Order: sequence, then C-alpha cells, then structure tokens
Amino acid sequence: MTDSSTGGFLAPISTPPINDTALYVALQATVTGITGLPGKLVWPRWQSNPAGRPSIDVDWAAVGTTTLISDAFPFEGHDPTGEGSSTQQAHEEIDVLISFYGPNCETNSKLLRDGLKISQNREAMYAFGLKLIECSGHTKSADLVNNQWYPRADLTVRVRRQVDRTYRILNLESLDAALISDALAEPITASTAP
Repeated sequence: MTDSSTGGFLAPISTPPINDTALYVALQATVTGITGLPGKLVWPRWQSNPAGRPSIDVDWAAVGTTTLISDAFPFEGHDPTGEGSSTQQAHEEIDVLISFYGPNCETNSKLLRDGLKISQNREAMYAFGLKLIECSGHTKSADLVNNQWYPRADLTVRVRRQVDRTYRILNLESLDAALISDALAEPITASTAP
C-alpha cells in the first residue's frame, strides 16, 4: 500500500460509505419499513437482468439514485498519531427517485413522503448514515406496457451524508530549509532533523 513517502497516487485506507448494492438495501429497508410493501416488491430501479414486471393489480416500487452532489472543497485534517494520517471529510447530497406502481401507487407514495416526516423513521435512516433533506412533490403518471397503462407515482427524496476517507499521509519527520527574503538582512535556516 502506498503512502505519502512513496509519491504517486494514494488510495484511501478507511472503509468507504455504503454505495451501490448496500445503499440500495438501506433505501429498500426505508421504503418497505414505512409503506409496508414487501421487500420482494421493492426493486432496484436499474437492473442488469430485469425481472418481469408484476401484474397491473400488484403494488410495487422501483428505487434508484439519480444525482449525487459532493462538496467542491472538503475538509482535510491531519492526525499525527503514530506515523500519521489525513482524513478528508465531505458531505454528499443524494437524490433518490422512488416510483410506485399498482392500484395504490399514489397512496404508497404519500405514505413514504409523510412517513419520512416522523422522527423515529428518520432515526432508522441514521443507522445507514443518511439524513433527510426534503421530499419533492409527488408526481402522478403512467407507463404504457403492452398496450396497457400501468399507473405510477414518483417521489424524489433528497438525503445527505458525511463521507470520511483516511489516507496514509505521514507525519513530516525532518526538514532542511532556508528562508530568503529581500526584507531580511540574513537568511533564516531551520532544521528538524534529529
């Protein structure tokens, strides 16, 4: 593993926040927990091998992240413990699009929207490192599949999370330098070498 003494690129040594499948599982747990839809009927929005669509009389949902915005300039702090390391701390905002289908699609969309306003439901999201920012307006629509209109209600939920990544940026152990300035009569030399 590389560190700051080797030069070149540095990869983080800390565990990254939940992403991809783990993030979907957290979002699925939130949707199922608040709406009461069975987990097997809350699907990832985009799948490499999509399952067949449930029949028109079945309530189900598709969940997926659409936008991720991160701080342009995250905080970076150095920890001198041991050989040293630096941690970068950023905040991300994630837009999650949840589409509800079936005869109760509008009801389920509103259940999620209103349920996210209950503090106990938001506390369950904190376990995944997610904090609610807002729920967008609910949009009613339909999908035309095999000449049949499937009712759909969309809800966009925006969440925020903190992302900490630690890198092996080592402590500075020695320094040989000279400060030369037109304003100084004589150069200043500093050394921290043992």
